[in-house]
Amino acid sequence: MPLFTRPASLALPVLLTITLSGCSVMRSYDNELKQTVDLVGQGQIDQALTQHEANNTGGDFDLLYYLEKGELLRLKSRYKDSAEAWLLADQKVNDWENEAKIRAGAVLENVGAVVLNDKTRRYDGHDYEKVMLSTRLALDHLSAGDWNAARTEIKKTHEREAIIAEINAKETEALEQESEEKGITTTFKDLNGYPVETLNSPEVTTLKNGYQSAFSHYLAGFVYEALNEPGLASPGYRQAIELRPDIKILEDGLAMLESRPSLRKPNETDVLFVVESGAAPALSSVTIPVPVIVSNLGVIPISFPVLHSDPSRTLQPSTVSVDGKNTLPLAAVTSLDTMSKRALRDDMPGIIVRGILRAAAKAMSQKALMDQGGGAALAGIALNIANVITESADERTWRTLPATISIARVTLPSGKHDVTVGGSKQLIDVQGSHAVVVTRLLGNQAYWSQPVFGPQMPVYAAPANIEPAANIDAALIKKSPAKTKKKKAKKSIYQAQKDNS
Repeated sequence: MPLFTRPASLALPVLLTITLSGCSVMRSYDNELKQTVDLVGQGQIDQALTQHEANNTGGDFDLLYYLEKGELLRLKSRYKDSAEAWLLADQKVNDWENEAKIRAGAVLENVGAVVLNDKTRRYDGHDYEKVMLSTRLALDHLSAGDWNAARTEIKKTHEREAIIAEINAKETEALEQESEEKGITTTFKDLNGYPVETLNSPEVTTLKNGYQSAFSHYLAGFVYEALNEPGLASPGYRQAIELRPDIKILEDGLAMLESRPSLRKPNETDVLFVVESGAAPALSSVTIPVPVIVSNLGVIPISFPVLHSDPSRTLQPSTVSVDGKNTLPLAAVTSLDTMSKRALRDDMPGIIVRGILRAAAKAMSQKALMDQGGGAALAGIALNIANVITESADERTWRTLPATISIARVTLPSGKHDVTVGGSKQLIDVQGSHAVVVTRLLGNQAYWSQPVFGPQMPVYAAPANIEPAANIDAALIKKSPAKTKKKKAKKSIYQAQKDNS
C-alpha cells in the first residue's frame, strides 16, 4: 500500500522550507565543533570561545549554544558564568519537558523533518545530554563550594530521568503504531552500508538505557553523604552499582557508608577524584538507498546519522598519584561515548520512519511536477536538485562533553597535596569533610578544578544510623551489592528523594 495516496502537492512546502531554514539545513555542526574541540585540546580556550560566538549569531540561541558555552567556561574555571549558561540551557530542557508531556507520541510533529531533513527540528538534546546537564551543573556548584546548590541539581537529575522514561514509553508506542499504519518495517540492521556494529556492540546493547549514568548516581551518593543524608546517599550508590555492576569503588560506596564516618579522623578530608577524558563522539551523515513505496516500489537515498569516536583525543589514565607515593586506581564508571551510541540506537526507529516518509513525500512532489510537463517539469528538476542538496542527517550533538568519566576516592589529611593524573601535576588544597577534584584531559591539555572548602561535617565516633528513605524497599537496601543487581526495588529508588525534599 502506498505511503501517500493523496495527490502530491508538497513541492511548494519543500521549496518554502528550504528558503526559510536554509542556514540550519546546510549548517555542518560536525565541522564547526571539530575546530572548537581541537582548540580546547591545544589549550586555546579563549579562541574556542571566540569561535563559538562567531558560529552562533543572531541572538536567538539554541540549546546547544548554551551547552557548549557552559562547558568551555567551566574549563576556564569560570564556574559562575558556566552555571549561568547551563541554567539557560536547563530552562530550554524544562520547556521541552512541559511540551513533551502534552505531545508525547507526536512522531511527525515537525513538517520540516518530513519534507526536508531533521535539521529543521528544534534541537531538544539527546536524553543523556539532558540528564548530564544537571550533573555538570552539580559539578559547577561543587567547584564553587555550593554543596546545597549541587544537591538541588542532583535531585533534578532523578526527576528528569523519570520524565524521560515516561515520555520515551509513550513515543515508542506511538512510533510502533505509525510504522504499522504506514507499513514501515525497516530497522537500522536493514540499512545496507550502515555501520551496524557501532550500535550493536555488547557494551552498547548491555546498557540499561542511553541516559542513566553510574557517575551521576555515585556523585549523588557522595553529595548526600557529605551533607549527612545517608538515607538518600544509599539509593544513589545502589543505583550506580545496578548500572555498572562489579566495580569495586561503586560497591564500596554503599558497603562502607555506615562505617566511613567513624573511620575518618579529625582534619581529614574524604576526596573524590573525577577524571574526564577525551571528547564525545561526532555525528556525521551517511546516505543509504532505501526501498520506498510511492506509486510503485523505488529505491530512494536517505541520510542517517553515524557516530564517530576519536581515540586520538581520549587519553584515559588508569591511576591517580597523590604526593608521589599514594597511587590510586581509576575506575572508568561512565562512557558517554557508549551512552551516545545507545541513545542513537534507541532513536534510530524514529529517524528511519521520518526518513522514509520524507523520501516518499519528496518523490511524490517531484513525480507530480514531472507528470505535468512544461514549466512544471522544470520545477520538478529543480526540486530534485534541492532534494539532493538538502538530504542530510542531523549532526547536532553536545561535542565538548568528555568521552569517559573515571573516579577514585581516598581520605587525605586536610591541606595541600601534589596530585598527578596522566602526566599532569597539580597542587590542590582540600579542606572540610568532603571535596571533589575534577580533571579534564583533552588532547595534550589537562584542566584542573581547584576545590573550594567542602562542608564541615562532624567526624562521627560511631557508625551513622542509616534509615531507609521513605517509600524505598527496606529489604532491598539491606541486600548486599552483589545481590542487589539481580533484583529491583518495587518503586523508583529516587521517589524517596522527591518525597523527602
